[in-house]
Amino acid sequence: MSLDFGLNGWGLEPKSIAVEYLRRLNALLESVDLDAFERVMDHLTIARKRGATIYIAGNGGSATTASHWVNDLGKAVKVSGGTPMRVMSLTDNVSWLTALANDEGYERVFAGQLENFVKPEDILIVISASGNSENLVHAVALARAEGATTLGLLGFDGGVLKDMVTDYIWVPSQPGAYGLVESAHSVLCDMLTTCLVQDRHPAAGAAL
Repeated sequence: MSLDFGLNGWGLEPKSIAVEYLRRLNALLESVDLDAFERVMDHLTIARKRGATIYIAGNGGSATTASHWVNDLGKAVKVSGGTPMRVMSLTDNVSWLTALANDEGYERVFAGQLENFVKPEDILIVISASGNSENLVHAVALARAEGATTLGLLGFDGGVLKDMVTDYIWVPSQPGAYGLVESAHSVLCDMLTTCLVQDRHPAAGAAL
């Protein structure tokens, strides 16, 4: 069910705006399907055990979320001898991304990178408030064609990606509520990272 997260009635005082923002963000997070959260966690755990590579992509604020999450999955999860995760952000190689945008079109900036790497055991995670970003749609189509698993962190009504990806965590919201959805996605990424930190497996070559 979608929640009403319009801007009407926010008021002008910073404190009242903060209180209302926190109320609405909390309502969004409480609307998340925790069974879906657990399924996505299972996919990440399996990829970690198999040594598969996880690719993460997003646009705008979601690109920043992708970069932050890759840092956490690559570094924070590797604690107390935990198995390292093979993870790559498709938003961070600026020269390659802009070359693809310039030569092949912006819709190809992620798919063009994936073509060089993705394998059937890998996972592509797309982060999108609208679920309609054309470059993410192209990336998911490419990953699916190669037999990879595709996961989404989505908002609004889920968009096109909701029916394309293998599984997703959806933050149902009013269209246009980018700030709230992006904040919720950041929290979900941290929750998944926290679960992976606790799910410790011996590093490759370590004694069992």
